[in-house]
Amino acid sequence: MKTRFSSLVSLKKNTMQKSERALQNANKILQSAKEALAKSLAQLQDISSPENGVISEFLATRTLLDSQRAIISHNEAWVAYAKEDVLKAQEQLKHDMIEYEKFKYLELQEIEKQLKEQKIKEAKDLDEVALMTFTKKTDYKRVS
Repeated sequence: MKTRFSSLVSLKKNTMQKSERALQNANKILQSAKEALAKSLAQLQDISSPENGVISEFLATRTLLDSQRAIISHNEAWVAYAKEDVLKAQEQLKHDMIEYEKFKYLELQEIEKQLKEQKIKEAKDLDEVALMTFTKKTDYKRVS
């Protein structure tokens, strides 16, 4: 049954679904960031320091460790950003779900109101038909 809220309900539903997809995407990005951080931490553990040798090997290892720490720092920042993104997407989804439910409730109330009016109209029509039938029967009995 169409109401004045039907188009708004479908619009809010589309918005809610869009927010759901955005949240799913944000969760995928967060998972990627966590995996990248885990890989970079594992790679840091794999770097071994030379126990003896020339200073250039020590400097190369130190540079490699610094580089890996920079990658870890970058991945930690990425994870933090992705978590914020997920929280924002969750808040937006929550807001959109509330809006959708509001308009769906209003549409339901409007449908109930229309059904009630329709029942009242049908009852009046039935009363009118019954009254017309009753008067025809009484007129017919008077004539006979």
